Amino acid sequence: MALAGAIIGASVGGWINDRFGRKKAIVFADTLFFIGSVVMAAAINPAILIVGRVFVGLGVGMASMASPLYISEAVTNQSTGNMEVDVRSCSSTSFDTNHIDDFAPRITSLGKEEEAKEILRRIYPPQDVEDEINALKESVEMEVREASASDKVSIMKLLKTKTVRRGLYAGMGLQIFQQFVGINTVMYYSPTIVQLAGFASNRVALLLSLVIAGLNAFGSILSIYFIDKTGRRKLLLFSLSGVVVSLVVLTVVFHETTTHSPMISTIETSHFNNTCPDYSTALNPGEWDCMKCLKASPECGCCASRGNKHLPGACLISNDTTEDQCHKEDRLWYTRGCPSQYGWLALIGLALYIIFFSPGMGTVPWVVNSEIYPLRYRGICGGMASTSNWVSNLIVAQSFLSLTQAIGTSSTFMIFIFITVAAIIFVIIFVPETKGLPIEEVENMLERRSLNFKFWQTSPDSSEVPKQKNQSV
Repeated sequence: MALAGAIIGASVGGWINDRFGRKKAIVFADTLFFIGSVVMAAAINPAILIVGRVFVGLGVGMASMASPLYISEAVTNQSTGNMEVDVRSCSSTSFDTNHIDDFAPRITSLGKEEEAKEILRRIYPPQDVEDEINALKESVEMEVREASASDKVSIMKLLKTKTVRRGLYAGMGLQIFQQFVGINTVMYYSPTIVQLAGFASNRVALLLSLVIAGLNAFGSILSIYFIDKTGRRKLLLFSLSGVVVSLVVLTVVFHETTTHSPMISTIETSHFNNTCPDYSTALNPGEWDCMKCLKASPECGCCASRGNKHLPGACLISNDTTEDQCHKEDRLWYTRGCPSQYGWLALIGLALYIIFFSPGMGTVPWVVNSEIYPLRYRGICGGMASTSNWVSNLIVAQSFLSLTQAIGTSSTFMIFIFITVAAIIFVIIFVPETKGLPIEEVENMLERRSLNFKFWQTSPDSSEVPKQKNQSV
């Protein structure tokens, strides 16, 4: 339900940002956080807890696009990426709203030039304030001319505007790929994945999943250093390339775990009085292994051999009584995965996945989305991109376990490999480099942008923009 709330919050957040301003949108999101937290803390039954999660989800969805947008407009273009990554790496979104001013571009568009200068003096060196004001005025005048034909922003008008359309291709595409390369399956289901890799203990699986979460935070901190040094595009491609490598490792490991699980022993199984019914009626019980036992029925579990978990075990009915009997004999009890000699490689694959994903695909899509849209469409486009992210999140999260049951864990990770390769091609073709460009000048770059397959080089279109600005001063 939190994801459903986030989808709604992101979809209306764009309109709220453009209608009431960034400050009020952030205050509103914080209020929703507070209400949701109080409701969950006071919940006396699951229904009330769900209501609280919906409120928190609404706040998360709204803040997910309002916060990066505000920061991109409130700091110098040299440090925009660093500041936004700082926010993405925080565990919660909290703002001192007494010190938040609505952003200078919006104030400039309302004709309050002196107020805009006052805000910019807090951010830029004194010698740069006039240049920034002139750039803002040019951008606002262009937006006003475009708006004169119509007072309302429609989806058709967005799609007919070349710069906005190209920005949406890049922004929404990055948000969708961020989810479809599988990040939240790793974050949400890391205890389950660890068990699938052959670790039987729930406690061990949970502790290892906390390590994965810690690596996610570490990767976000790394992004603070690299995002403005290497550029958004190169960091994305490096990140996705590493994700491919780690997904290959996970695919191979889970394939080996599935095809080389310990056999089921008739003698070991008969030692207990609660044999799995499917095993009892099987025509070829001698060919059964641990994985076949678990897949035969949700009611079946595997009790490993006492001396060595890799030796043949028992296929039993899965319930608390059987689990207790298995543990009393110092055996391990498996219901999701099977004992494997390659389980530690799965942990390395998960760690590599997080380390490569977090600095690039974990943060850059949010930074790019706050930089790439023209002023007049920034709120609504940011809302559309955030909504696509949360919808994709919901789809992937809800389908992961079903896919692992239908086609297997290794095949599921193989699907993520193909999606990640598609994401690399997408970044090369559709995502421009916005490093060092003031947000008011990105529109000109999108207007003239051509394909640049040499991603390690700065796009000639993006390099021309600052030169033109210098010549006009």
